[in-house]
Amino acid sequence: MVFGVSLVLISAMVYSSQIMIFRTPRDSFFYLFQDLAFVPIQILLVTLILDQLLRIREKRSMMKKLNMVIGAFYSEVGTALLKLLSVYDMRYEAFHGNLIITGRWNDQDFARVRREMLSFDYHLNSRKKGLDTLSSFLLNKREFLLRLLENPNLLEHESFTDLLWAVFHLTEELSARTDLGKLPEQDHDHLSGDIKRAYILLVTEWLSYMNHLKVDYPYLFSLAVRTNPFNPDSAAEIT
Repeated sequence: MVFGVSLVLISAMVYSSQIMIFRTPRDSFFYLFQDLAFVPIQILLVTLILDQLLRIREKRSMMKKLNMVIGAFYSEVGTALLKLLSVYDMRYEAFHGNLIITGRWNDQDFARVRREMLSFDYHLNSRKKGLDTLSSFLLNKREFLLRLLENPNLLEHESFTDLLWAVFHLTEELSARTDLGKLPEQDHDHLSGDIKRAYILLVTEWLSYMNHLKVDYPYLFSLAVRTNPFNPDSAAEIT
């Protein structure tokens, strides 16, 4: 309030001095009203356009930081989990060839394959292989997943938050069973749905993450391509 009143008083003093020195009150009031007429446009420029540009810049900066969190997730959990869940995919052979990413891929290629993966008719079956290995892996990563979920900035990345919740839910479902080797058919159907939900989100978010690496971190993209979980010939060593 003090600052605002001070500015108004300074403005009044300047206008008063102008009238006293030049003795042209008509011109002073003319320019005063001209300045007032520009105020709404100034508000439009500052509050709507410039503020929006600053928000976009801030969001891009936050998304860049979130991509570091996503990178940590795939390094610690995601890549290995993709391999574990792909074992239950009854239609794995029908699409995994589309996910052999190369250095020649561009933004359009990533967007196209991501759309294809979102519309693909997946068929996950929890009966295809024992669930003990998957359960042990997820339980070992439970604390890591909880720490990621505690990050409030993840609310800005809705799809990745959905992925974390899907993986965490699958972890809880598996840990709640007393004997994963003796499950009724209805329970297998339920777990197949949980595996499918996590698997689809893992694949699509992985594509977005790989696209981000190619654009911003080519050296990390090179390693990610060489260790592609969908490439049966993947190897970190450069040959």
